[in-house]
Parts: sequence; C-alpha cells; structure tokens
Amino acid sequence: MLGKIIAIEGNYVRLKLEIDIASQANLVNIHVVFEDDKSKIVGEIQDISQTEMKIAIVGELTESAFISGFAKKPSFKATTRIVRMEELALILGEQQIKDSSQVYFGVSTVYPNYRVNVDVNRFFSHHFAVLGNTGSGKSFTISKLIQNLFAGSSYVPVNSNIFIFDAYGEYTTAFTKLEEANPLIRYKVITTDVESGTGDLLKLPLWLLDVDDFAQLLGVDNPSQLPIIDKALTLVKVLSSNNPDVHKHKNDILARAILDILLSGNDSGKIRDQIIAILTNFHTNELNLETKIAQPGYVRTLKQCLYTDKTGKMQEMEAVVEVISRFIVEDLDLSKYQSQNTVFTLQDLENAMDFALISEGILKSNHIFDYANILSVRLHSLANSSAAKYFECNEMISKEMYIRKLITAPDGHKAQLVNFNISHVDDRLAKAITKIISRILFTFSLDVKERAKIPFHIIIEEAHRYVQNDKDTEILGYNIFDRITKEGRKYGVILGLITQRPSELSETSISQCSNFLILRTLHPKDLMFIKNMVPSVGSEMIEQLKSLPPGNCIAFGSAFKVPVPMRFEKPNPEPLSNNADIKTAWF
Repeated sequence: MLGKIIAIEGNYVRLKLEIDIASQANLVNIHVVFEDDKSKIVGEIQDISQTEMKIAIVGELTESAFISGFAKKPSFKATTRIVRMEELALILGEQQIKDSSQVYFGVSTVYPNYRVNVDVNRFFSHHFAVLGNTGSGKSFTISKLIQNLFAGSSYVPVNSNIFIFDAYGEYTTAFTKLEEANPLIRYKVITTDVESGTGDLLKLPLWLLDVDDFAQLLGVDNPSQLPIIDKALTLVKVLSSNNPDVHKHKNDILARAILDILLSGNDSGKIRDQIIAILTNFHTNELNLETKIAQPGYVRTLKQCLYTDKTGKMQEMEAVVEVISRFIVEDLDLSKYQSQNTVFTLQDLENAMDFALISEGILKSNHIFDYANILSVRLHSLANSSAAKYFECNEMISKEMYIRKLITAPDGHKAQLVNFNISHVDDRLAKAITKIISRILFTFSLDVKERAKIPFHIIIEEAHRYVQNDKDTEILGYNIFDRITKEGRKYGVILGLITQRPSELSETSISQCSNFLILRTLHPKDLMFIKNMVPSVGSEMIEQLKSLPPGNCIAFGSAFKVPVPMRFEKPNPEPLSNNADIKTAWF
C-alpha cells in the first residue's frame, strides 16, 4: 500500500505516503490502482514530494478490460498500490503481436522495455497528426512507423495505398529496404525534378482536372474568375477537335465580340482600335483583318472599312456590321463536346482561354480586363515553365486508370507506398499539386460502389504550408483538406498531418484528427493551440512537451486508452533530415 487518501479534488487524488519514497525508483507517470470493495479505479502519478503524492484518475479496470475516463472515484477507505503487469496489458496493450490487428510503434519511456503495440483500425482508420518543433524527430517518427508497419512483423499490409507528400525529399531513401523485408512490397517515388530525379516524373493529365483544380494552379483569388476558367475548359474540348463545327464556333465567338464592340456606343477610334486588337491576335481563315467586304462599285478589306473620316465617323459601319453578322450561328449545337474526354495540352488551353476572354468581353471593361487577363498571364507562365512537363500527357486516361498507374511500380507490381517528392517546385505549385492529387483520390473514393473498400492514406509533410485557413472556402465553397477530414473517413480517405507549426494549420482539419503523436514543442502559441484544439491535453502534459528528447513523444487519441509517453527507435534507413555539419563545413 502506497499510502492513505487525504483529499479528492476534481479528478485528482492526494495521497499521504506510507512508504520510504527515497528508496523507490522514479514513480512519476506510473499507474496505480485504487481498490475499493469490488471496484478498481486507475490513476497516474503526476507529482511526488517526500510526504505526498498527486494522482490523476484515468479510468477503471474490470475483469477483462480497461475503461478510460473517470465516471467513478475512489473512496477514502480505498487501498492504493502500483499497477500489476497483467493489468498494465489491459491499459497499454499486450506485449506480443498475435495477428494483423496490431502494429508495433515504440517502447514506453515509463515502463522499461515495454513495447507499445497499437490497434491498426483504431489508429489508421482515423485522421492523425504528428506535431513537434524542427529537430524533435518527426521525420524519424513517421519513417520508423511506416517501416514497422511494413517490416515489423509477419503481417504485411499488401493492399495498402499510402501517399506521402514529401516537402523536402527527406523520405526518398527512407523506405528503399522495404522490398528486402518482404518481396510483396513495392515502394515508388514520383518526383518533380524534371532533370535527373530519382523515380518517375510527376504527370497530371489536364482533362482529369476541373475548374477547382485549375483555380489552384492559376492562383485564383476572386470568385468571378471561375466562370472564365469554366468557359475555357468548355472551349478547349471544342477547339481541340477537328470537326468543322470548330471553325464555325471560333468565327461565332469572334463575330459576337466584334458586334458588341461595334454596337457599344463608343467613339469610332476606340471601336477601331479594339477590333484591330482582337483580330490581330485571334483570327480564322474566314474572319480576319483581310476579310473582303464587297460594296457596289468596290471591294475593301475589313481593316480598310474600320478607318474613320476627318469628323471621326466610321463611314462603313453598316457594311461591317452586316458582314460580321453573317458569322453568327444561332443554332450551333456544341453539347456533344461537353461530355467527352479530350486530350489537350497547356497550349490548347491557352488558346481556349484567349477565346474565353474574348467571349467574356475582356476589352469592353477595364474591371473585367484586370481580373481576367491575369489568368491568361499565369497560364502562359505555366505553359512556358519547366513545370509544363508535369502536364505533358498524350494518352487518354480515365481517373481510375490514373490512380491505378500511380500505385503501379515500375516492374508492374502493386506499390503500397508512393512518395511524391515535391521539393523541386515552389510552395505555391507544391500546394496546388498536393490539393489536386488529394482531390482526385477523394472524388474517386466517392464513386466506389462498395464504400471505403479501397482506403487511401494521404500523409502531408510540412502540412502548415498546404493545409491552411486559406481562401478556398470563400472562392470555391470548400477546402479539400477540411472536406477530407470531415467526410473522408467514411469513404476510406485518411489524412495524416506532420507539422512543426500546428497553430498555422486549418483549425477544421486539425480538430477532426483523432490520434496525435506530439514531440517536443516549445513555441507558446503552438502549445496554447495544442491545448485548446486537441482533446485530453492538460497543463501537466503541456509542460512535458517542452522537455521531450528527440524521438520521444506523447501519444494519445482513439488508438490509446491513456496518454502514452513513448520513444520511437531509429529508422533504418534514416530520412535525409540531418542538420548541417557546421564544424566540418567551417574547419
């Protein structure tokens, strides 16, 4: 017996010690049992002095299980003792993995050499977060966790689909030995290095992307820009076709834009300049500045008919209107193009964007020009950058085929682990790529007949750079990561967030996480954020987080019956996350 209960305050019990505490090993964080008649209340030692002990109530033991929470409290007559090993197994789990329902995480830092094995469903069927300062061991933790999952026992998840978005290329070599551990395992690297990267070059078929995806790529910051993208995506299917209707439609778009200008009421000089500007950059064989306009006694070009006289009037206005009107097609049916998948390039989309801008009357309004023309500029920049190679796909492929290709290793076998090395692109494009691929995976899962039959795990390194409280909800009506964390679990799409700045994460996304591995965290704002946003975190645990050694964490959530201080072993191979060796570099 450790001592007698002298106070019960909230969920804490104070004990007057009846043992020689100086002769005991460190008892902080050790579990104790209050035996009271037939009930067994479990507590965790928080603080110890020479004469007293403060114990937090964490749950109750039955004959075969541990129930977390403190619905019951011990009475003053209860006896107090250290937990027994068979009882500890009910709290922290069995030491041996008996079947595929468990995976080895690490060892307890409270109970020497006690292996912490975690229920696969309780952890991997819920969103999770790995939080901690730089240098605290986040990359090591994730690397070792995945290595344990695939090589830690004889039970191997051969049908898993784990996608890692690797912000620094740290994990590229961390999983290269998995195939040695089990011949059924394949690890695949998809790189953004267009020169000589390790792995397959990232490919994103443009026709699999919709308005929301292009809004990410082009940095849309105004909802009024979305209809222009939508119009461009509609036109690109038409303009990329060889059907005769294509030429009619081009002429129709140009003619309508020119007629709007002719009938705008502006002065003739401005009308002339705007029409010349359009037909200089966009024209067809039939409709251009050299199109012939025949009048009794003479034939002139369209450009000649746009000239104004000394009084500033366009004498041939009626003739121009009459000729341009002939290109208007009232019954042109383009609906057959809307539903078909068409292979197209960024250059095709540029062309379609130009016609979309004309169709929207870009020259009629400075306001329209300001927010619309920027889309064309950004698309042109993308099409002429090295990143254009990511979108060079010449073979028609469906969304299902694309995902199947993602999880197919170079040797044709299934890849269970796919690493997207996005370290070779800037933050804006990396964020867009991460969102687009996550959205493709999520929308595919929505259409799977047997719901959640094909689970996808999306793990995002440096998540505070991509999973943010940004303008997506304002512009698109939703944030894809918020939607995944709110809806994805029932469709088998699970998000894992790794970050050193949890306070910069989307509050919705982090609040939907059910499991947490928190390593050393020092920033007061992050500590307060963790305390406010993460369940079951008290002041005592916040203090512990400040002094955790690298590789040590406090794990809690739906997969853990009580918060578990634990240490992950070093991964082999290690991720490329070492600090700079200043001594060697300098001397």
